[in-house]
Amino acid sequence: MTRRIALGLIAAASCLTLPASAHHSFAMFDSTQVRTITGQVVQFRWSNPHVALFVQEDGTSGRAGVWAIELTSPGNLRRLGWSRTTLEPRDRVQVEMNPMRDGRQGGGFREVTLLETGETYSARLIDIERNN
Repeated sequence: MTRRIALGLIAAASCLTLPASAHHSFAMFDSTQVRTITGQVVQFRWSNPHVALFVQEDGTSGRAGVWAIELTSPGNLRRLGWSRTTLEPRDRVQVEMNPMRDGRQGGGFREVTLLETGETYSARLIDIERNN
């Protein structure tokens, strides 16, 4: 009986470690570079493990097309004042990001400004601390 309990505990403990081992690093983004694009929101995908923002860039940066930008989790964004309706399709935005190292049209999110209202949203805790 003791062996069954031990095996059950080991199985339960290994299940708890699976989500942590599945999480990827942010090494694919070049944190030494900052790129700013301007365009229209195509999709704002509010899902775990990371929220995704897709923006049709208008060509001002020389690389028109749809950019895929990865944010943090919905829970982290909610704590920073975001909601699933913070960004809507067709919103005109300016997005600051760390671009992909391999040159693909994507990046790690830093900040977004809604061009119609001037509202700026960040996903970095340091910005929240600075404003308080």
